[in-house]
Amino acid sequence: MVHMVTRLCVVLSCLLVASLAGCGGGSSATGSPDASAVTGGNGGLAGNGGGGTGGQSATATSAAPGVCVPGAAIACACVTGQIGAQTCTTSGTFAPCVCSSPTADAGGGGGADGAATSPPDAPAATGGSDARPAMGGVDGSSDVPMATGGTEIGGTASSAGTGGSSATSSSSGGVGGSGGTTGAGGGGGGGHVVDAAADQNVDAPAVLDVPSDASLAADALPDVHPDVAVLQGVFVSTGSMTVGRINHTATLLPSGKVLIAGGGVGQASAELYDPAAGTSTATGSMTVARASQTATLLPNGAVLIAGGYDSSGHALASAELYDPVAGTFTATGSMTVARYYYTATLLPGGAVLIAGGYDSSGHALASAELYDPVAGTFTATGSMAAARQYHTATLLGNGNVLIAGGHNDNVAAFASAELYDPAAGTFTAAGTMTVARQYHATTLLFNGKVLIAGGLGDSGVLASAELYDPVAGTFTATGSMAAARYGHTATLLPNGTVLIAGGEGNNVGYLASAETYDPMAGTFAATGSMAAARCCHAATLLPNGMVLITGGGGGGNALASAELYE
Repeated sequence: MVHMVTRLCVVLSCLLVASLAGCGGGSSATGSPDASAVTGGNGGLAGNGGGGTGGQSATATSAAPGVCVPGAAIACACVTGQIGAQTCTTSGTFAPCVCSSPTADAGGGGGADGAATSPPDAPAATGGSDARPAMGGVDGSSDVPMATGGTEIGGTASSAGTGGSSATSSSSGGVGGSGGTTGAGGGGGGGHVVDAAADQNVDAPAVLDVPSDASLAADALPDVHPDVAVLQGVFVSTGSMTVGRINHTATLLPSGKVLIAGGGVGQASAELYDPAAGTSTATGSMTVARASQTATLLPNGAVLIAGGYDSSGHALASAELYDPVAGTFTATGSMTVARYYYTATLLPGGAVLIAGGYDSSGHALASAELYDPVAGTFTATGSMAAARQYHTATLLGNGNVLIAGGHNDNVAAFASAELYDPAAGTFTAAGTMTVARQYHATTLLFNGKVLIAGGLGDSGVLASAELYDPVAGTFTATGSMAAARYGHTATLLPNGTVLIAGGEGNNVGYLASAETYDPMAGTFAATGSMAAARCCHAATLLPNGMVLITGGGGGGNALASAELYE
């Protein structure tokens, strides 16, 4: 049975993290690792060149560091077609090995220019990324859809996701770039951006070179992505949903529309929000009424809806797929365990990691499983070290998943964290947060670190925040939020800052306030407030850079209202 109506809505808008780093990309030298071409290029507005073909993998498959004789050398355990070697350091340990292709591919060129329109075309497809298969190429294993507005579904397995043209105008937009091959894709050239008002072309900036260790100097972050609006820090009303929803899901589709499904005390209805029209319209209903489910955009463009609880409060094991072309839901394989308040994370290979949650008896789960979109089945994988729910799961730049916080049947919040390794299928300890927390929010930043903010702690609602560094494997405190909150959303914006919105405060009820986190300064600052106080709502980053806020609880009721942060 459901123990609490309130929950943290884990927002996966950071799926856009790597691809929003810019529009072009560096090449790699022959015989050296493709370390400067990690992120795939973005598709553009009308006239903006799409991303180019991705470079080959530079991902290390190293032997573990160990004691050695200085000056000694060993061969790396590289994959077929790659070379690499380790040399013992003066300290007597082997440094991690880096494998490379003998002739690593260069980042691709920009796409074709399009004609000027007013307003401009919607963005074309996003390029490849080593950790974001939905945004571009995976490692040649399947076709992939366009994540943000391409009209075509992805290319063949070998091309791993060639981009489509623009979705919303009769004029031709830039052609989207191909995704990268295993491990890392190179970015494309910037192309040209059309100034529709002046009918004049302006050179677009090139992409930042992102090192293979996912680190990025703070002063190198882009001020704003060239394909999206410059946010003014205000909320404005947009069309309401067809029904009030809380604990629902909101998923950005390849068309640029947003699928909004379920919620409340368990409802089957779903609808589509159209950013161009600013309205929501009904689409096909789910096969099962559910709330607190997860929704994951798959590499083939379908959306996996899984678990949650029904109108009687019972945990569900069933799952279904939404087909954006047909506008219908169909059943797929069921999970091995019924669960709600769990996490679902799209892995680089296209599988979905399901972890933790409550079972049908209301007990915390340590078990985890994988959904295979090709077979349409769930299978068990390694279990977490601790049973937990109300935790978070964040896909890191190296392909591992960070599981942090939550609580078990004893209710007390956890400070512990662990990492899931998709290659090994196992969880390992990942250190301890500076503060025990549950109902918090996590966001993968452009610099590869993870922002962990707010939540409930042993002493009440938290304003504190911290950063996880995947390279060092450590948690460190950062600036605190202006308001203590839980059940809020955290959305990575195109300029690298994070929008924190709503939630519930400490003895102050639901919050309308919002604030932004600046990774360069390490501080939070207040921004415009929402029109309605809301908790357990959904926040979705749109292709134009605005953030759609939908539903949530407010004044004791599930809200139908929606607003845009712009």
